[in-house]
Amino acid sequence: MRRVYFNYVQSIRSFQAGSAKVGVASSYLEHDAEIVGQAQVISDPFVLSMRYYHKQCESLKFYIRKHHLSSHAGMRSSEDEDADLGDGFSELETIASADETQARSASCEGNDEFISESELTDEGSDDEVTGSKKELELSDIKAERSKKNFEQKRTSGKLLNAVITAPALSIKSVLHKWVEDGNEVKKSDIMMINLDLRKRQMYGRALQVLEWSADRYEFSERDYASRLDLTAKVQGLVKAEHYIKEIPEAHRGEVVYRTFLANCVVAENLKKAEEVFNKMKDLGLPLTAFACNQLLLMYKRTDKKKMADILVHMENENVKPTVFTYNLLIDTKGMYKDISGMDQIVKTMKEEGIEPVNHTHNIMAKHYISAGFIDKAEAVAKEMEGGDLRDNRAACRYLLVLYSLLGKADEVVRIWKFCKSDANYFECVAAIDAMGRLKKIKEAEEVLEQTRKRWRRPSSKVYTTLLKVYVDNNMLAEGRDLVKQMAESGCIIGPLVWDALVRLHVEAGEVEKADTILHKAIQQKRMKPFFNTFRTIMEQYSKKGDVRNAEKIFHRMREAGYGARYQPFELLLNTYINGKTPAYGMNQRMKAENIFPSQRLAAMLAQVDPFKKTPASELLD
Repeated sequence: MRRVYFNYVQSIRSFQAGSAKVGVASSYLEHDAEIVGQAQVISDPFVLSMRYYHKQCESLKFYIRKHHLSSHAGMRSSEDEDADLGDGFSELETIASADETQARSASCEGNDEFISESELTDEGSDDEVTGSKKELELSDIKAERSKKNFEQKRTSGKLLNAVITAPALSIKSVLHKWVEDGNEVKKSDIMMINLDLRKRQMYGRALQVLEWSADRYEFSERDYASRLDLTAKVQGLVKAEHYIKEIPEAHRGEVVYRTFLANCVVAENLKKAEEVFNKMKDLGLPLTAFACNQLLLMYKRTDKKKMADILVHMENENVKPTVFTYNLLIDTKGMYKDISGMDQIVKTMKEEGIEPVNHTHNIMAKHYISAGFIDKAEAVAKEMEGGDLRDNRAACRYLLVLYSLLGKADEVVRIWKFCKSDANYFECVAAIDAMGRLKKIKEAEEVLEQTRKRWRRPSSKVYTTLLKVYVDNNMLAEGRDLVKQMAESGCIIGPLVWDALVRLHVEAGEVEKADTILHKAIQQKRMKPFFNTFRTIMEQYSKKGDVRNAEKIFHRMREAGYGARYQPFELLLNTYINGKTPAYGMNQRMKAENIFPSQRLAAMLAQVDPFKKTPASELLD
């Protein structure tokens, strides 16, 4: 852990010193991300001695003890701003499935991180999508899944079907009637049904099932945590926090609080996440790597300098970093094109006895490509592939996208040919993404058709990946038709689809239609749109100098929880400049959001200051 802190904190400190100014503009597709940005390189400028390291470590320890992790420690600077504002396709169905919770953002779905925070991955798991879900699908169902319980599974299957087909608000009535008809419902049936409903993203129904069972069965801490997680997904953080108070004190432990913490991160509520983390410390609860990773993930998106504080805390408490921890640090280094620093983290990881998994190699290769180290990226791809693909099948989904990013169409065709006959879900999604990037639109569509034939109801991710292909190629008609097909197939039409439709119409010059789509999406109130969706429309109004409509979008962004950011104010100021309109009270508005203007933003403020002095005004005064 000392090596991790030492190697990472060097660049954090140089960043804090302000010696390097970085611009990052990246665009990612969930954890399979397309990197298109450019940025200056941040290298570790100092080779610090261990003596210096210990001195710095002690000062940070003191700071954490005295101040905890306050999000109000200082005003946010525009220089620290979201490097995570990529294209809205970045965070799809992540831990709390951004698409449904949408507390996350995402955000869950509205930022551009490799490891989304959404993807609150399972420590050490190579399956980033399912890993984090395992952390929060908190019930032990091994017994229910054994072959010995076939009859029980058949019974619970009938009840599950009744729950799924019932009207959304009548789930408790269905369960009552089931019991009244003489059917036995065991707790294991409830937990199995709960898991199946989660997999189908039917969180409202799953919550009703647990509410119904609360008075009938004895709950463990994990059962309470499962209900807490569903409450946060369906009813929001406020209701979830109230529910914590209802949990018996004996069961109000680390699992409950870390579940709430994860949902705060998914909702991108920094203040509440820090509050929960500090409460866990005050209660003397063990702060596991999972909890620490949540804060690292949060700070990676909001204030990267604070990541050092968590690393110090992990060092002090002897919390060992996991694969997920290393992936976060590797990705953060890569975002700033600090390739040598990224390589050092990987070296440290191996020295600590943790071997990089496919997802780690995937992150490294994409950052190599972004920084122009093509040879290094190809070497990583070859290492992932190994001598025989049959022995490394799990790497196929990553290789498809990596080879497409490298422009190696023949390699993409080769990999897809190898796994096409029995391709799994992840490989199909990767194939659509790869084919689309190579402008093989017909082939991408064929992969979707293959998934339809193989699975009666493919996941919405398969559709949305093809939808992104249509967006990237300005295929408005095809995109609209695909959304209709998604609706007919019963797919969730959520933030990812809204973002695609908005982008399609903006590219077609139909900004007003895009605005209407966003407005209708907001009115649904079940999920919130990506930050990028608002930004896409606001940028168009900003270019036109349309102050009225830009202010309208800005207001909607604030209502969605995206107000306290640098970029919305920059866009708004740019609108006033282009519209040649003075902006009254803009300084006060920024101060109210705890935004400290950078030199560039200060210059923009001066341009729209209604009371600024000019040669003519000075003569007349």
